[in-house]
Amino acid sequence: MIRRYGAPVKAGIRYRSRPGVHALLPLGGRLLVTFQAEPEPEWQCPGGGVDPGESPVRALHREVYEETGWLIAKPRRIGAFRRFAYMPEYDRWAEKIAHLYVARPVRRLGPPTEPGHTAAWLDPDEALARLANAGERAALDRLMRAGLQA
Repeated sequence: MIRRYGAPVKAGIRYRSRPGVHALLPLGGRLLVTFQAEPEPEWQCPGGGVDPGESPVRALHREVYEETGWLIAKPRRIGAFRRFAYMPEYDRWAEKIAHLYVARPVRRLGPPTEPGHTAAWLDPDEALARLANAGERAALDRLMRAGLQA
């Protein structure tokens, strides 16, 4: 069973499955994250939905690049979590299955290409305090206890 974070399932709501990927990106004792300005301002691990026909690893590379402007290497799956949420950009309720990876940022190509995102480097403790998603915070906490290695 995949652990749930966030709001419980709401009775009477039909949730549609939405697979996604999220990356923990440590380098030099810091973590590459993204700040998303809308729909709600929040700090996040880079990631997002897996498009139809796209592999999770390909989606991970695409999402990290779109939200940070960085290329990554050696992604390694470290777990998964799920959450139930309303997705205003799609006007639907979703059961988000988030596959978690740790990877090494290797090269910055430029600024994020996804509007409203800003890449930032945070100390792990600061990232742990700022990340909006409880599932991402739990994964970062486990990674920190294991030595924060990509």
